[in-house]
Amino acid sequence: MLNNSPRRDHRGLCTSEGNQMWSYEIMGTDIYHLLAAFVLYSVLGWALESAYMSLCNRKLTNRGFGKGPFCPIYGFGGVLGYLILSPLRDKLVELYILGAILATVFEYLVGVGMIRFLGELWWDYNNKPFNYRGIICLESTVAWGFYAIGIVQFVHDAMYHVIDRVQLQIGTRLIQGILVLVVIDYTVQLIKVFDIDVRSKGEALKERCQALIARW
Repeated sequence: MLNNSPRRDHRGLCTSEGNQMWSYEIMGTDIYHLLAAFVLYSVLGWALESAYMSLCNRKLTNRGFGKGPFCPIYGFGGVLGYLILSPLRDKLVELYILGAILATVFEYLVGVGMIRFLGELWWDYNNKPFNYRGIICLESTVAWGFYAIGIVQFVHDAMYHVIDRVQLQIGTRLIQGILVLVVIDYTVQLIKVFDIDVRSKGEALKERCQALIARW
């Protein structure tokens, strides 16, 4: 009797024809686990930072760009960091140094991008010693190294264990649904930001025109 049940690879991922997209691998890890980890890192990062800032500000503070509990900076940072640093799992010194450097570079690039495109920065290190433009500082760099060790040694494996406990069909639908909601949320917020910019530019142009008319 033929067995028509879908096969599973060594990560527990179905490899039937309908799930080939999810089993495609990048740097040895399938798309399903990468996207699931991205979602979890984004949600957990948002939760931790929002909780910390809420305590500091003594009021509820949303540290995400959108309205939902999602911060993709942590998603990209966690997944990319693990893919790059996992070969150094057994070399703690190299893992710490490279993790600190890569995370600092990533933080700087994200900060510059936010200032350029959003006109604001979600953190400020100007009051920290050895900071550069308030975007990066020595204290955060030291902390990033320890975070890198924690992610590679403990967090990522625990996260995959949680992911593998969810049925593939349910997991894929959850990922798709969450990402669709995030795209809608962020699109709405970007439109609002664009509208604000348009209004401010329109008001500035109006004032210039009025000044020119007054001179005439």
